[in-house]
Amino acid sequence: MTADRQSEQLCFFETHFTTERSIEPVKTIALANQKGGVGKTTTAVNLSSCVAALGKKVLIVDLDPQGNTTTGYGISKRSVDIGTYEILIGEADARQAVRKTEFRTDVIGSNTRLAGASLEMIDLPGRESRLRKALAPIQKDYDFIFIDCPPSLDLLTLNGLCACDSILIPVQCEYYALEGLSELISTLKTVRKKYNPYLDIEGVVFTMFSVRYNLTLQVVEQVKKYFGNKVYQTTIPRSIRISEAPSYGQPINFYEPKGKGSEAYMDLAIEFVKSNRPAEAAPKRRRGKAAAEPVETMGLADVKMDG
Repeated sequence: MTADRQSEQLCFFETHFTTERSIEPVKTIALANQKGGVGKTTTAVNLSSCVAALGKKVLIVDLDPQGNTTTGYGISKRSVDIGTYEILIGEADARQAVRKTEFRTDVIGSNTRLAGASLEMIDLPGRESRLRKALAPIQKDYDFIFIDCPPSLDLLTLNGLCACDSILIPVQCEYYALEGLSELISTLKTVRKKYNPYLDIEGVVFTMFSVRYNLTLQVVEQVKKYFGNKVYQTTIPRSIRISEAPSYGQPINFYEPKGKGSEAYMDLAIEFVKSNRPAEAAPKRRRGKAAAEPVETMGLADVKMDG
């Protein structure tokens, strides 16, 4: 990490760090992409950890039966006696499921039991909004709640999208990413119409980014054309350290605090927090014009992806 970058991050940290709960209402963000292998869980773990490192009160909910967010925070899946599954089917409340970690981030973990929740919830009342109702009593304890959705469209993902205010979309810079994005936007518009009228796009972040590949630049250009200022300026590079960190049960900012991966996710966290300042303090980043087309706003309703 360069001295200038360290200085910039330290300045932001000193300006915004607080050990007290913010007076601003909690914001819930789902990380989702129907295409797997795009760095969704990696981004969920590392972004939430870096946001917490900036002094925000953060909870992350593992809504994926694979439980990789859970283990990414050093929690054994076998040790999750009360987790996402139990709060979804009503066997426990969310406060019982919260696990404190050494990384300043609270976690509601999951394991393979969650795989059966979709079937069990089919006959339960309000099946698509059970996560939202479960999290409601503890929302006041946090500044941000992140939800790591599974890489599929099922009742679990639907619960995540109904529980959130916005969706953050990790995109790998490859050809099939564009096809996946088109399908995702179609899904989000359906969810917004039927279940969550306030659902919006928080932002799009490029993962596994490398300027050495021409395809990377082509994908970036195409995505920016449709998402405009919704695209984060920060990109996440390909990094062996980022890939190694989960096997040690640590977010990247703890596993290698001074590495390029940690620097990138901390930059993303800073950009994320800045964009969520109160409107009177700083205009939201995504109110400007699109990179390729002028638009008045860049909400979900404005995004048009060719199939």
